[in-house]
Amino acid sequence: MNVDFEPDARLRIDKWLWCARFFKTRSLAAEAVDRGRVEVNGQAVKNSREVKPGDTIVIEAYQQRWEIVVKGIAAARGPAPVAQTLYEETPASVAKREQDAERRRYQNEPTAQLQGRPTKRDRRRIDDFRH
Repeated sequence: MNVDFEPDARLRIDKWLWCARFFKTRSLAAEAVDRGRVEVNGQAVKNSREVKPGDTIVIEAYQQRWEIVVKGIAAARGPAPVAQTLYEETPASVAKREQDAERRRYQNEPTAQLQGRPTKRDRRRIDDFRH
């Protein structure tokens, strides 16, 4: 796999997010960018935005928030150890994610146990609660 650490190397944000393994597919990365869950250097971006080494990216996905600095550009998606060399997470971001994980461990999200539509029994409980 060819990784470029040159300062003039560039790659589309959606492809870079996929190569760096923040998303399983490039279409999921593109969807996150379209929904405004990705910022580059403090600005909301479009999929065609190119990133280069030194850019700061904020990613909100999968109930987590990463703040990273781009270190390199990959020509193609490769193994996870190589993908981890493409970026460096800021110390504040690491501390915040660990703190959020600890909070989630002790305080379950109320909607985490809901799966799909309510059953007939659930619907009756909701109606009883409302009236």
